[in-house]
Parts: sequence; C-alpha cells; structure tokens
Amino acid sequence: MKNIDVREASSNDISIILELLYELGRPKPQKDSDVESFRKLVKKYIADFDKKIILAQLDAEIIAMISIIFLPRLNQNYLELYIPELIVREEFQNQGVGKKIIHSCISIAKEKKCHRIRLESGNQRKESHIFYKKLGFEQSGLSFTMNLN
Repeated sequence: MKNIDVREASSNDISIILELLYELGRPKPQKDSDVESFRKLVKKYIADFDKKIILAQLDAEIIAMISIIFLPRLNQNYLELYIPELIVREEFQNQGVGKKIIHSCISIAKEKKCHRIRLESGNQRKESHIFYKKLGFEQSGLSFTMNLN
C-alpha cells in the first residue's frame, strides 16, 4: 500500500483509537461513565511525554495504530521502546501496513537512542508471531500475568 501516511495521534483521534482497541479485543465500556473514563485515559496517554500513539492513515481513514512507551531500565543508560498495542484493521492486514508502522517505531527508537524495542504478543496470535519474526524480532522470554479483577 503506497498511500499510507503515518502520524502521531491527537485528541481528535480518541474515538477511532478506542474503536481499534475494541477490534483488538480490549474491554468495551459497560456504561456511559466507562466511555468517558476510557476517553480520558487515551487523552492522558497522548499528552504524556513518555508515550505516543502512532496512526496509519489511508486517505482520510485510520487503518492501524501502535502505542509506545519509553521505559527507563535500571541496568541501561538508554530507554527501551515498549509496544503495548499494535492493531491493523482486519481488511488491511497482510498488505504492508503493520510493517510500515513498525518501521516508524524503529525510526523513533533510533532517534531517541533506545537500546531495544520490546513487545508482547498473546500465545494465540501465531500469525502475529510470524510477522514479528520476519521483521527481525526474536522471542526473548516468557510473559507471566496475574489478573486481579
């Protein structure tokens, strides 16, 4: 796909960012107050100096997003770029959109002199694992979680 623009998100993009998160399978709001709470969280994320949301846009349509967090590590002099979410709308997958948005993160990481880029991917997302490996990512560990809800 040639006509894809990659840009940072603004507060005007909050609704589409939430839609993309729901498409990834993130929790949907159960009440109106939840919607407002989620909107505030995204707005705060966008305004945070240590975080960014990058969007891929085809003409006027947002077709993908990636969120990034710059993390200091206790044993490194340089930041780590961590990717909590990467979402490409299903109808645009396998067309180079994910690759383009990851490459934008690589450029940002190099500009910020990060020592590495790290992401996690659910065990069930086998196709995503293949995608990340093709881009040069290596499986470097296991992730463990404990849900508290």
